[in-house]
Amino acid sequence: MKLTILGCSGGIGSGRHTTCFKVDDDILIDAGTGITTLSLEQLLAIDHVVVTHAHLDHVLGLPLLLDAVGEKRTTPIIVHALPEVIKSLSDHMFNWHLWPDFREIPSAEAPWLRFDPLQMSERLTLDGRSFTPLPVNHVVPACGIQISGAGGSLVFSGDTTSSEAFVEALNAIPNLRHLIIETSFENALADIAQASKHHWPDSLAEFLQELRVRPTVWITHLKPGNEAAIMDELQAAAPDWTLTALQQGQVITL
Repeated sequence: MKLTILGCSGGIGSGRHTTCFKVDDDILIDAGTGITTLSLEQLLAIDHVVVTHAHLDHVLGLPLLLDAVGEKRTTPIIVHALPEVIKSLSDHMFNWHLWPDFREIPSAEAPWLRFDPLQMSERLTLDGRSFTPLPVNHVVPACGIQISGAGGSLVFSGDTTSSEAFVEALNAIPNLRHLIIETSFENALADIAQASKHHWPDSLAEFLQELRVRPTVWITHLKPGNEAAIMDELQAAAPDWTLTALQQGQVITL
């Protein structure tokens, strides 16, 4: 199983793209601006999108994906997410105001989009690859995602601040090989991080101390222009861990 990083920034500018990962050729994890790096042929191959939460930097590519390839497909693209996330997308995106409701285009019997509700900790298996929502702590309903295959597990935190439930979930994964986790702000902006429920270096260091597993840790969602400062503060706060900034275009193999 191959995870390709299409976008992993906490914002845009100078070639940066927001969160979107591709699993093999047919599945996306979130649909931020990273989706725009795909060719039309690659977009056409996407059958499933697993969404961590409904914030715009993680979902803005969904309507554009459907608009680009819907008429060329014979089956709907299926979006898998928590029920609360699906409600947000239904109420605020696919509502005939911000964007057409592709669950009704070209007809309700043969739509371009289908939603598939996922319950927390419920495993979704697609051709031998498993996706399990894990509890996190954000300002809107959200989850992390455990991706599992024959080569072990990778967990993506999505957007979160400290969460005992997330720590417990990670410690219960003995084959956890990779952890992609966000750190959005520098320590000087901890008040903003707390208000918006994101990590900052000192909070992530405390989080890592609670882990009994020892995966390779990749840092994502760094705010544009602050990347180097955040990574410097992270390494100083967690000297026992090797922490590496996730890079657009990177491929992680399980």
